[in-house]
Amino acid sequence: MADGISSFWGPVTSTIECCEKNYAYSSYIAEFYNTISNIPGILLALIGLLNALRQRFEKRFGILHISNMILAIGSMLYHATLQHVQQQSDETPMVWEMLLYIYILYSPDWHYRTTMPTFLFLYGAVFAGVHSVVRFEIGFKVHYVILCLLCIPRMYKYYIYTQDVCAKRIAKLYVATLVIGSLCWLCDNIFCKEISGWMINPQGHALWHLFMGFNSYFANTFLMFCRAQQRGWSPRIVRLMGFLPYVKIEKPKTR
Repeated sequence: MADGISSFWGPVTSTIECCEKNYAYSSYIAEFYNTISNIPGILLALIGLLNALRQRFEKRFGILHISNMILAIGSMLYHATLQHVQQQSDETPMVWEMLLYIYILYSPDWHYRTTMPTFLFLYGAVFAGVHSVVRFEIGFKVHYVILCLLCIPRMYKYYIYTQDVCAKRIAKLYVATLVIGSLCWLCDNIFCKEISGWMINPQGHALWHLFMGFNSYFANTFLMFCRAQQRGWSPRIVRLMGFLPYVKIEKPKTR
């Protein structure tokens, strides 16, 4: 939304603006709440990364947590500046992250080990190149939704084959945060004119960031649990400070 104090970054060049008044609190931050709402996602990804490194999970999970942090930082840059280049730093990592999820979900049963990562890498590189010169709007959203839908059958398969109650609860939290966050995003887009007239803006897009930060963390935790089961590492769910779930494993001792 327009109407705010003077802009440090110049005129808006991004193709999308959310239902938040621009530069309401600082000339350096275009959308204040949409910017700071990415911080929890960065912290959660950092916790997940430290756990993956400490217990020596496969490198793919460390990269996955790092990709979550890159996405959140890119989103902060985009919402702080509302510039087209920074918009790409948000949207391109979104696609890369989904390609990484597709790899982690489907690679255990893929018989040709090099073909999938090679194809996904080239796909991501080509997308980044095209996206840098072509301004997608609806097309990007459709493309992203398709990538998300490709993950659902495999996630459901992992869910039905998982017997651990705590792990299943994390999968349910993943679904719940996805649904609630998506509703916040939709309401912020569809009812922006009505929301703009309210005394208090509920900041639906910022809530989307918050819920998706937890959503990514729950997804990663569930996938780490499932992969540890596949590797025979006796995973169990424990809670950090009695609240935040994470996976603890016991690798078999090698002789």
